[in-house]
Amino acid sequence: MSGEPEVAHTPEEDTEEEEIKSSYKPPPEKTIEEILAADQEDESLRKYKEALLGQAQAGAVIVEPDDPRKVIVKKLALCVVGRDDVELDLTGDLTDLKKQVFVIKEGVQYRIRIDFIVQREIVHGLKYVQKTYRLGVPVDKMTHMVGSYPPKTEIQSYTTPPEDAPSGMMARGSYSVNSLFTDDDKNVHLQWEWSFEIKKDWKD
Repeated sequence: MSGEPEVAHTPEEDTEEEEIKSSYKPPPEKTIEEILAADQEDESLRKYKEALLGQAQAGAVIVEPDDPRKVIVKKLALCVVGRDDVELDLTGDLTDLKKQVFVIKEGVQYRIRIDFIVQREIVHGLKYVQKTYRLGVPVDKMTHMVGSYPPKTEIQSYTTPPEDAPSGMMARGSYSVNSLFTDDDKNVHLQWEWSFEIKKDWKD
């Protein structure tokens, strides 16, 4: 979301965008063994892969045995320089998130951080998609390529580039957000809704 007015898309542009999406073919998934076996003659590349894959080389990393998912999204945080992060717990009842409203000062620069666990196997092409609505009307959409991640026992994080909150009297008010954590294979790892409010100041 930014302070710039939304640019309307023509039906032709939307069709072209859909064609681009439909023509994209994600690379085939490879096992850890296949990734390690490739480029063995290149010593530096081999060491890089081993460092990247980390614990995945030793076998399946399972952090939460009772959860069959490969990606477990734990938390969303709103990050503003000079202020404590405001966090949403994504491990409980997601319907409760609508009751929690982030307050954002108009015009401030912020980032969104997603904390997640990858277990069992490598996940390719993670993406974070966020659609923002005001009074039920879409006003902004952003898609961030998060990347490919190996399984680890530790929580891994992705932070979006800085975004500028809209400013001005017309921008103030309540917004609803639909967030989606997906990947190249269109697996929906988590989808949730939350809200924020743009105010003149943090305490208004």
